[in-house]
Amino acid sequence: MIIGKVIGSVVSTQKDDKMRDMKLLIVQRHDHNNKPVEEIAVCVDAVGAGLHEMVLYCTGSSARQTKLTEGKPCDAVIMAILNSWDIAGKEIFQKERDA
Repeated sequence: MIIGKVIGSVVSTQKDDKMRDMKLLIVQRHDHNNKPVEEIAVCVDAVGAGLHEMVLYCTGSSARQTKLTEGKPCDAVIMAILNSWDIAGKEIFQKERDA
């Protein structure tokens, strides 16, 4: 699982039938200290994420394990919206504070 921030969306009027009605979001990867890194992914949104939200996403075959993406040609999926995280008792991110 990878931590990232939703920074945009992708609109596609023509796509494979298996991908119809799937919202595609652009996610920038963040490191464990919530600093952005130079990695971007286009992800299927399986949980209703929105712009600027911190999310967990996965790639590869794991991306096809959600109810929405099972058996679909998907390589990245947002599977959780983050509320907070800490490392060794140090709070790194708090949604209400950092939104």
